[in-house]
Amino acid sequence: MLRGLLAVMPPADVTAVVNVGDDMTLHGLHISPDLDTVTYTLAGAVNPDTGWGLVGETWQAMEALARYGGQTWFRLGDRDLATHLYRTQRLAEGAGLADVTAEITRAWGLSLRILPATEDHCATFVDVVGEGELSFQEYFVGRQHSVPAKAVRYEGALAARPGPGVVDALIAAERIVVCPSNPLLSIGPILAVADIRATVESRRSDTIAVSPIVAGAAIKGPADRLLTELGHESSVVGVARLYAPIVATLVIDEADADLAGAVEAEGVRAVVAPTIMHGPDEAAALARVVLAA
Repeated sequence: MLRGLLAVMPPADVTAVVNVGDDMTLHGLHISPDLDTVTYTLAGAVNPDTGWGLVGETWQAMEALARYGGQTWFRLGDRDLATHLYRTQRLAEGAGLADVTAEITRAWGLSLRILPATEDHCATFVDVVGEGELSFQEYFVGRQHSVPAKAVRYEGALAARPGPGVVDALIAAERIVVCPSNPLLSIGPILAVADIRATVESRRSDTIAVSPIVAGAAIKGPADRLLTELGHESSVVGVARLYAPIVATLVIDEADADLAGAVEAEGVRAVVAPTIMHGPDEAAALARVVLAA
């Protein structure tokens, strides 16, 4: 979605507010997977085989770590390690995560703003059947999101403050776009920061979401199964119900055109358009729909 927006408008006019509920400390390093994946993807450097990490990766550090019996369940490529080393060093020097993120994005030649939703502790935990709470990465990577969930908790969210520039960007934006990410694991941690949610609610009439559910299923990841496990409806109607307090418009796929009336019964205007982004052309076309709607 972001690549599509950057294709149809000046990158300097785009701000991405990114989830940090996935952040973790591993091997003494501060790792921000969502910030890095957004950066690498927009820079055209993401590993196409995995959808995360960097293209052309080697894994010598992980192989050496395995020899010592170290933790290798969360894979960090040799090139990707440099990002985490730099971030950890700068944070230790007293820089804020927003400033460090800006330094990293500039180094990759990006002119949009990528802002962490918060610089405070706000971590996603998933309560799974038979095991109790797991950190997001333990659930998503360690267990391959294969264990049924009972609840999602955003630890620290009540005390967390929006990151630098986030509220100003939301207030000044001509349009706020909720990208088709997992509503509970990617969008939920951002909206759990009270001042962010309140600001988006105040801009509801200018906020549009793209449904991550098409014909009852997620295009990628466990969003459909997780919605069902936690008592929500895995459909565009279920997405509309979740997002009704914050969005005035929901873009749904042509496969769900017959549900447009049910979406609007939830108080959200439905716009029907192709939403599956097979490549840059489809992403740009969807971005035009979002901006025009």
